[in-house]
Amino acid sequence: MGGVKNIWNAMEVAEQTSDCSTSQIHSSSLSVDPSLPLSHITPLIIELCKDLFKKWSNLENSRFSVGTVSGGITNLLLKVTVKEENGNDVSVTVRLYGPNTEYVINRERELLSIKYLSAAGFGANLLGVFGNGMVQSFINARTLIPSDMRNPKLAAEIAKQLCRFHQVEIPGSKEPQLWNDLLKFFEKASALEFDDNEKQKLYKTISFSEVHNEIIELKELTGLLNSPVVFAHNDLLSGNIMVNDEEDKLYLIDFEYGSYNYRGFDIGNHFNEYAGYECDFTLCPNKDEQYHFLRHYLQPDNPHEVSEKDLEALYVEENTYTLASHLYWALWGLIQAKFSPINFDYLGYFFLRYNEFKRQKEKCFSLARSFLSRSQTLNMHAQT
Repeated sequence: MGGVKNIWNAMEVAEQTSDCSTSQIHSSSLSVDPSLPLSHITPLIIELCKDLFKKWSNLENSRFSVGTVSGGITNLLLKVTVKEENGNDVSVTVRLYGPNTEYVINRERELLSIKYLSAAGFGANLLGVFGNGMVQSFINARTLIPSDMRNPKLAAEIAKQLCRFHQVEIPGSKEPQLWNDLLKFFEKASALEFDDNEKQKLYKTISFSEVHNEIIELKELTGLLNSPVVFAHNDLLSGNIMVNDEEDKLYLIDFEYGSYNYRGFDIGNHFNEYAGYECDFTLCPNKDEQYHFLRHYLQPDNPHEVSEKDLEALYVEENTYTLASHLYWALWGLIQAKFSPINFDYLGYFFLRYNEFKRQKEKCFSLARSFLSRSQTLNMHAQT
């Protein structure tokens, strides 16, 4: 299993996590290369599971089955099903982190949040950690696809869950991370060099001074909107939402980008994810669909009692932060283009997101400035 860089000391992480958990977190120093074909990964995953969970250590390999699970484009997700001695089938999810993802993800922050979010009823339970990933309980549900999020019933339930998610308290600094992360991404993304001549030529067409100016200008504008700081998911795409149709139960999962952040960013970012990885932004929700979501977010129990004033304020807030979402994932795409082995056009993804930012900028800036101007006028009248 060698040749893969460990992202942490699994034993130390397990000990620290178990201190704040009601159950023991198992650990293994083993790691598994996620770039291998499934046929090569399977025996390595079986060995890993036997090393992590001693009750499985003497089981025959034939009692294990390993298959892929749909999800994002950062990690490899696997479902492992084990037929135990008593004849019961037990399933777990094994998450293999993509190489070099530590450039864009704070793994320590992720582990801390998982403990508290799991205790609040979000996501799967953490069962074990190993050199380049983790094992969690298996959620018996299907992963959504982008078109599912347009379903009014599902959209309302996602909004309610996100409202509850934003109320979870995670220990540590509550400083919003959006601009810190964006500027870190910018620093890395603007200093890359590609071995592939065509990629390098395309990369050189990017004006990073322009991108930096856009970040600063947008930061100044969003700062005027006073968006509340919450613990945010930051990556609420369809692949990170699951639903059990029979039990009518919805799950928010995968908190690796989770941090304290602006409410408007988390909601606006979610609306951008309607476009999918193909970035078909014509699929993003219109104003009526956004209002439907926002009503259920603001007042989950009484959505039709939300005032027009509160609706408009949040609508303007999240629409302005959709621009930050485009910049965030555009720069993320550049870093992935350099370091990720996954077969995806990350460089092209940068241009899709950045071009959409430029297309939407004037409309979103105008919306925000008009709202701020009217709010200022009303405040002046209220004071006289």
